[in-house]
Amino acid sequence: MGWFLCSGKSKKRAKKEQGNKFDDQIPSSIEKLKVNPSFDLKKEACKDGGTGYIAAHTFTFRELATAAKNFRADCLLGEGGFGRVYKGQLDSTNQIVAIKQLDRNGLQGNGEFLVEVLMLSLLHHPNLVNLIGYCADGDQRLLVYEYMPLGSLEDHLHELPPDKKRLDWNTRMKIAAGAAKGLEYLHDKANPPVIYRDLKCSNILLDEGYHPKLSDFGLAKLGPIGDKTHVSTRVMGTYGYCAPEYAMTGQLTLKSDVYSFGVVLLEIITGRKAIDDSRATGEHNLVAWARPLFKDRRKFLQMADPMLQGQYPARGLYQALAVAAMCVQEQPNMRPLMADVVTALTYLASQKYNPEMQPIQRPSSGSSTPRTRWEQR
Repeated sequence: MGWFLCSGKSKKRAKKEQGNKFDDQIPSSIEKLKVNPSFDLKKEACKDGGTGYIAAHTFTFRELATAAKNFRADCLLGEGGFGRVYKGQLDSTNQIVAIKQLDRNGLQGNGEFLVEVLMLSLLHHPNLVNLIGYCADGDQRLLVYEYMPLGSLEDHLHELPPDKKRLDWNTRMKIAAGAAKGLEYLHDKANPPVIYRDLKCSNILLDEGYHPKLSDFGLAKLGPIGDKTHVSTRVMGTYGYCAPEYAMTGQLTLKSDVYSFGVVLLEIITGRKAIDDSRATGEHNLVAWARPLFKDRRKFLQMADPMLQGQYPARGLYQALAVAAMCVQEQPNMRPLMADVVTALTYLASQKYNPEMQPIQRPSSGSSTPRTRWEQR
């Protein structure tokens, strides 16, 4: 995939130059936005010979304030590091949208805003959230996304109210496979590759039919190119999801994302949070709790989310846990590529579990299911 449209050059040469040009362009554009908050994003993206096409629409602050009913409390969908997210309806098209308003006193600022606009304008995949437009009106910074009616994965996994439907096994595997495909696209199809850097359950949004899409690209980084093995950067992200080598050294690689995905997959399987201080001593950190259990297959059934009530395939559980165990390996080179993860999870998602036709699992029963390819590796 090329990020800029070029003519008169060989595909191979153009591809290399496109990647380098965009790599240089993001940081320089960020600095200009910090100095001049009202500069034109689209004009900036067109400089230095690139077409820099940004498909996102430019909104005025008045348009978005009207859409979100002046940001009333009853339109509030949620709040994060960037700021608050509101549900709105655009007057021009009647489209229902999600409007994210930058907290001017928050931790994330103009740099993250620009990165998100550039990334989501140039990256397109069914498992990435669609950016409709943005507002850089005076000192106001807002992003407009497609509205995701089912909220985030976190909303369906943790602290559910009694009347909310629990995710069944088939839906969990569908979400896991879709999120993995979004990450694979960033790693393998984007040029240069993109390191997401903030994969977590709250950043996986769900469309109709529980179709997952990765969101919130403010912390995304362009991955290493050429002979480089990593990108050195300030440690950012969410505690519990960061790969240990990145947290210790600031050296970011594609395998850092793979670790974060492994944590998310463990959350999907177990129903536990990445970090949960309300649990017993030794169980606060999900990965630390899971690692000893990975070594004893007789305990795998104990790791399944109790909310599943035993309605899952034992073999499918073993295989999913084997994928998660490989993703959260301490050594980055021991973790799989996202393409391999997608292959495994796409297969698991295709193996539909029918509770009326297949047995209910009991954690105390143990198992002698043969080892799978993933467990043998």
